[in-house]
Amino acid sequence: MSDEEIQTMTRPEAVRTAAHEPLPASPHVAPTWLGPVLIVGIVLAALNLRPAITSLGALFEETRTGLHMSGTVAGLITSVPALCFAVFGVTAPRLSRRFGPAAVVCAGMAAVAAGLLIRPFADSAAAFLAASALSLAGIALTNVLLPVIVKRWFPDRVGTMTGLYSMALAAGTSLAAAATVPLTSALGGSWRTGLLVWAVLAAAAVLPWLPIAAASRRERAAAPAAAVREDKGPSVMRSRTAWALACYFGLQATGAYVTMGWLPQIFRDAGVSASTAGVLLAVTMVMGVPLAFVIPRLAGRMRHQGPIAVTLSLFGFAGYLGLYLAPAAGAWAWALLLGISNCAFPLVITMIGLRAKSPAGVVKLSAFAQSTGYLISIPGPLVIGALYQHSGGWDLPLALMAALLVPQLVLGVLAGRDRTIEDECGMRD
Repeated sequence: MSDEEIQTMTRPEAVRTAAHEPLPASPHVAPTWLGPVLIVGIVLAALNLRPAITSLGALFEETRTGLHMSGTVAGLITSVPALCFAVFGVTAPRLSRRFGPAAVVCAGMAAVAAGLLIRPFADSAAAFLAASALSLAGIALTNVLLPVIVKRWFPDRVGTMTGLYSMALAAGTSLAAAATVPLTSALGGSWRTGLLVWAVLAAAAVLPWLPIAAASRRERAAAPAAAVREDKGPSVMRSRTAWALACYFGLQATGAYVTMGWLPQIFRDAGVSASTAGVLLAVTMVMGVPLAFVIPRLAGRMRHQGPIAVTLSLFGFAGYLGLYLAPAAGAWAWALLLGISNCAFPLVITMIGLRAKSPAGVVKLSAFAQSTGYLISIPGPLVIGALYQHSGGWDLPLALMAALLVPQLVLGVLAGRDRTIEDECGMRD
């Protein structure tokens, strides 16, 4: 991001204009520090949106043994993230209208930190699950509201800011997956310590949101009542674009969860060593770091984002075809191709910000698309696992994943059209 872009995004008048509120009667203006602190807060929040999940994945066997989890409970825990994202994400629009998006994100980060702090001390599977749910609830709220924060305060830099936090999200995901086991070994070998360390990063993310939330609260208090009264936004369920975004989100999430959960096993069954299979998964995940910054910026400059959705799906087709024909011989190439295909996540997050005109519209669209999408994604890894078990190989599961890319491609084209949900619902500016 250039110095000129940062200066433009952080001018007080830009922050005020981005809020889509009339100027209050008093001479109150946004403080000069708000823009830069917002950028820091967004990046730190995004860094903490996945370590609660991927750090546990790295130590899941040790955690399961330490808490004497049954197979059923262990399976439940692996399904809880998507379920929590769907259930708690629905509450974000109401909370945002009541307290403001900045305050809710601040509370969400506090919930993430509290859950990560509590769960290593759990002495039962039920307590561990409850603490994990607390963190996941905070993540769900922040998932939904970060696009709203971007749209509200950086309306002319939606692609750039979405790229910045998507890149931070991908970096946090990869960092927790790669560093948890080495950190655990360095800190004495206890799985409890290895999970606890991520509470420090989450606690750090709370700090910038405290002054941001306070400044937002003062701004709302200083403005006339009409200026802070936020409408409830359009009825997103009447919008075809909203449904296209929700289903596109669900299918891309399905592909991502299947990749994270099953790709190492695919390679191991093809004769690749366990250590190399883990590295190949890391390569797939790391691809999201640079591309998560590039794709939203490119999408933000285009009137129709469908071509990007088509391109990403084609990379996915090539990756699955390679896994079907020569999984071991071209393992590195297939890992790279699937890593590119999984960058549909930053694309759909960018489109959420572009397909609504107002912060009220974005918060409703974000909540609807993500909650519905995560519900759609829940059966995917389970179905793939069942097909693998009953067919005795990966041909049928890979064929299904490739087939799902067809509706994903079509939905990406529909969601990428240059229109807004307000226009589709007949709302005027």
